[in-house]
Amino acid sequence: MKFAWTDLRSVPDELRPGIVDAAVHARLEGVLDDRLDVLRTLPPTVAKVLLPRPDAPLPAEAAEAADIVLTPIATAAELDKLTLQSEDERARTGAFVEVVDDATLKVACAAARTLSNTLVKFRDPTKIPLEIVIAAADRSPGRLICEAGDLEEAGIIVDVLEKGSDGLLLAPRDANDVFGLTRLLQQDSPDLALSTLTVQSIEHNGLGDRVCVDTCSHFGQDEGILVGSYAHGFILCVSETHPLPYMPTRPFRVNAGALHSYVLGADNRTNYLSELQAGSTVLGVTTEGRTRRIVVGRVKLESRPMLTIRALSQSGVEVSLAVQDDWHVRVLGPGAAVLNVTELKPGDQLLGHIADDKRHVGWPVGEFCIEK
Repeated sequence: MKFAWTDLRSVPDELRPGIVDAAVHARLEGVLDDRLDVLRTLPPTVAKVLLPRPDAPLPAEAAEAADIVLTPIATAAELDKLTLQSEDERARTGAFVEVVDDATLKVACAAARTLSNTLVKFRDPTKIPLEIVIAAADRSPGRLICEAGDLEEAGIIVDVLEKGSDGLLLAPRDANDVFGLTRLLQQDSPDLALSTLTVQSIEHNGLGDRVCVDTCSHFGQDEGILVGSYAHGFILCVSETHPLPYMPTRPFRVNAGALHSYVLGADNRTNYLSELQAGSTVLGVTTEGRTRRIVVGRVKLESRPMLTIRALSQSGVEVSLAVQDDWHVRVLGPGAAVLNVTELKPGDQLLGHIADDKRHVGWPVGEFCIEK
């Protein structure tokens, strides 16, 4: 479970109360400062993290006033000394390492492997040193915290090596940055309940505009995106991961459907396929209901013959999807079966998702609405 600390060291005095209130309300794990008098004012619901100034001696009362004490170190000898000192209170001690060269990078790696808490700051903008520290600390019992300059960098840090650091440290400009940090920590997508749908009819419609969604990720063979003509029901469209006789596989692409269709994204938000663009996100969904956020690299809208699939859920909800009328367009069925849309017939079973909410500009709302 990822966590975050708010850094008060550079926050102006007049902004500090609002930022602390936001951190408490957002349930961030801790607040970091270099002043014990500030930490003493914090409520017991947040961890008080002390990072003394390098030129200041550690106050004698630090262990009583702070929940975690970080010691700035830069050498292996300093790490050895800190390790010996922390034998009795490992959970409450840790190190701060500023990585500026290969030597301090090695110290950061060693600290992350041996200490309970290791805060790292990187001088250079490249994330290669962070990748090295994350790899070095993999499966170690301690926690690695990375200092971020802003929310944009924090968003990059959480994805480094597909796992990121355990924690983030950010000096917020205002309370909005605190809540933005909270949203970053909530990026893991929950599993989604999929439904079995029974095909009712296939209708050949003639020319229309369809959208291919090209993403920045490889899809799995049992993975696709959920698309539908109605906001209350979606069909799981598979990527071009599976071989085709006349063209190479494109495991980053989903031939998703007509431009008016809804595509399900993160946070139970939908977009029209026509709204997607480079940098948008969609929800990748497996046949087991596991989900992940996927970044869109581009979309292709072209005129093609279309067909409409109409299907019914076990609870009687009608689902509709308009897709390109071609054999190589596929959807997924139970057991990860890959089904060519032009070969579907009444009685065939598909996988999809039934949503109870109606939609307004993509957000779920509890209002009266009929789609047909």
